[in-house]
Amino acid sequence: MDDKKTCSVMLPDHSSSGAICAEMSDRVPRPIRMMASAAAYLLGGLFTISLASSAAIKMLKSVSESNKRKLAIPCSICKGKGFYNCKLCKGKSTIEWSPLYDPIAINPCLCPTCDGNRIQRCLNCLGKGYV
Repeated sequence: MDDKKTCSVMLPDHSSSGAICAEMSDRVPRPIRMMASAAAYLLGGLFTISLASSAAIKMLKSVSESNKRKLAIPCSICKGKGFYNCKLCKGKSTIEWSPLYDPIAINPCLCPTCDGNRIQRCLNCLGKGYV
């Protein structure tokens, strides 16, 4: 008598035998496989819900922002631009600074408020251009 199992499903194998039986390839116990597939479904569902909700929130924010922009009045401080000349360096991009109280030499330094860009964001409208 043959002690060999007969297989209903043969899976391709990359070894010299050519194929292996599907029943013999189940080395991971069935409860663990079921738990892993359930976890994969749950994580996939959570990812999908997260992606859909973040897209919906971004869309709602953009619609809300466009409605605000239509009805809002322009900022009186920056005149609707959102930026104005830096108040620390007065638009020169550098300030004169010395670490000593009575300085012997004054060094020009990059403006820490505007980082040398010569403009700063309006603090009244937070750079949006409207109030």
